[in-house]
Amino acid sequence: MSFDMNDAEQQKTGELVPDGTFAKVAMSIRPGGIDGESEIDRALLKAPKDPSSDVRMLDAEFTIAEGPHARRKFWQLFTVAGGKVDEQGVSIGWKISKGTFRAMIDSALGLDPKDMSEATKEKRILRGLADLSGITFVAKIRVESSDDPRYGDSNKLDRVVVPDEPEWRKVMDGEDVPASPSRSRGNAKSSSPQPAWSAKTPAEIQLPPASPSPAAAKPPGPAWLNG
Repeated sequence: MSFDMNDAEQQKTGELVPDGTFAKVAMSIRPGGIDGESEIDRALLKAPKDPSSDVRMLDAEFTIAEGPHARRKFWQLFTVAGGKVDEQGVSIGWKISKGTFRAMIDSALGLDPKDMSEATKEKRILRGLADLSGITFVAKIRVESSDDPRYGDSNKLDRVVVPDEPEWRKVMDGEDVPASPSRSRGNAKSSSPQPAWSAKTPAEIQLPPASPSPAAAKPPGPAWLNG
């Protein structure tokens, strides 16, 4: 048996997505083997390499859904439990991650971040963190410098772009938005950002509709996820 390599894709160059790029991305979660608090979060979380740490993280993979950088991927860890706490004993990393996850929902569904109506608040309620796997939203991507000579620089989520920002509508309409390089390209290896489903190709990734279609019985999970 022979193997014809002529139709193989050419090897990737390893070039990074330019710092400050705006793009629509889809997030999938890579299970880390540790149970979360929710029933649907079994084996979902990841522990750090330090066995003495109580930190638990969400291991996220981001795929650019369309545009000149379609199919490019980058990865990021989000702290969802443990680590340093505030005056109330709440994980600081979780508070940062929670704000980012809320912004993802607002961006995915076109929700006004200031909208606190009951209908909108309902769309921000998840059964568990696993519900976030597959969400598609507008992101600003940064280049993070490596402080370890063994590894090169990498792309990270700079922030989630929400509907009250002009770039959100332009990206959603397929317009070319000029990159806006981040002010800081620090070396912090944060478990949270300063800032398919996963098996689908970018052409198959769809933005969930803002208004759920009528159904005889409401499916499980949040309204934004079920469409």
